[in-house]
Amino acid sequence: MAVRPINLSKIKTSIPNLYEAVIIAAKRARKLNDEHKTEFNSLLSTMNSGHEDEFEERENPEQLKLSLEFEKKEKPHIKALKELVDDNIEFRYKDVKDK
Repeated sequence: MAVRPINLSKIKTSIPNLYEAVIIAAKRARKLNDEHKTEFNSLLSTMNSGHEDEFEERENPEQLKLSLEFEKKEKPHIKALKELVDDNIEFRYKDVKDK
């Protein structure tokens, strides 16, 4: 998989501070990754292991197929950066209250 550079000026048009943009993209990527993990684990738990002996490891073709499908999906950090560039991420700043 080739690495594609991202034009920083596109990111700066939506968020003026580049460091804040990185934080927003990282938080979105973590959320996407958590969603992928829960989806993968739920699909994996519905599959039958195919054998009762837990000491003997055998390859399950269904599990291999599922894991390959998830490997082919777009990576969370790349998807988060695309969403950031396309202005598809909604974010807000925490209100700073005076003490």
